[in-house]
Amino acid sequence: MSLVIPALTDWPQDAELHPYLVVDVFTSRPLQGNQLGVFVDGRPLLDDEMRRLAREMNFAETVFLLPPKQGGDVWVRIFTPDEELPFAGHPILGTAFVVGQALGADSVALETAAGLVPVVLERTDGRITFGRMTQPIPTWEPFARERELLDALGVDSSLLPVELYRNGPEHVYVRFPNEEAVVAVAPDFNVLKDLGVGVNCFAGSGKSWKNRMFYPSVGVAEDAATGSAAGPLAVHLARHGQIAFGEEIEITQGAEIGRPSVLYAKATGTPDQIESVQVGGVAQIVADGRYRITS
Repeated sequence: MSLVIPALTDWPQDAELHPYLVVDVFTSRPLQGNQLGVFVDGRPLLDDEMRRLAREMNFAETVFLLPPKQGGDVWVRIFTPDEELPFAGHPILGTAFVVGQALGADSVALETAAGLVPVVLERTDGRITFGRMTQPIPTWEPFARERELLDALGVDSSLLPVELYRNGPEHVYVRFPNEEAVVAVAPDFNVLKDLGVGVNCFAGSGKSWKNRMFYPSVGVAEDAATGSAAGPLAVHLARHGQIAFGEEIEITQGAEIGRPSVLYAKATGTPDQIESVQVGGVAQIVADGRYRITS
């Protein structure tokens, strides 16, 4: 069967067309990794329209690109289905692939509400094949509601201190004894939503780690790949002597929801003074389209 689909401009109503891309982030294979919607020109859109479009896309995050204000290449606004975020990792990496390809650049600087985020891009035969962002350095503190969190995850304790990290989003980390325990975790989402933080359940050793991230308070039950959590995880492991500062780790995530992803992260500095946090990976532009929005 063959259908002749009318062009969007043929529908009998006046409206603006808003072009967007779909990018699969932290994967080298299309239709895996973490999905990202990128509206390449956010200037005509009001704040409420951005929020409604993010909910319509229903990805973990959708971004809207705007002219730079602070010397970067582009200003990026980041929305989950429920709220706007000051910073998030997979939206920055995916946007860097889009902007770097458009500009023909080997590095880009993306403006966010959490500050300027530089991203270095690697190319093979002219095509971007890897990106590495320098993230905001997180702050950290003990998580005050540890017992509630552990009960909601169905575990007695964490193998490392349960600490809260802030680099824009708020992430808390619980170390499980092995990857099988991470796979098996079945959290109480009502409690996690009330806690209001991204909950990271991780296990591993050396350079190889597995993570699952739950953040229902921002409309993300489970995330496929969480760049904003990967950097603080490297800090957490280095601070507690599980890896060396400057050692890059590989983090797998997303297999449980059918979106396998791979992230790379490292932290440099000392336990008391973090000098830099870097997170890298691959992204694929897999689709483009236009939304027709009537006034």
